[in-house]
Amino acid sequence: MPYDKNLDKEVFSESLDSGNTKITVSLFSYNNAEPKLQITRQIKRASGEWIFAKLGRLAKNEAESILPLIQRALEKM
Repeated sequence: MPYDKNLDKEVFSESLDSGNTKITVSLFSYNNAEPKLQITRQIKRASGEWIFAKLGRLAKNEAESILPLIQRALEKM
């Protein structure tokens, strides 16, 4: 069965904005299945436009900052 965006429901989403970088913690449920955690990073271009970037490694302060977001997401699972 091919992916159908209409079946992908966002259950939770909160972001941590630190100037030129935004890390978002989200929960998505596909076709009413068990929600799954997603962590994404966006970076701001010089034009002010946000673009997706590879999450890659997190600095200690980034990891500590998103822990409360992850905890809130886990409460919704």
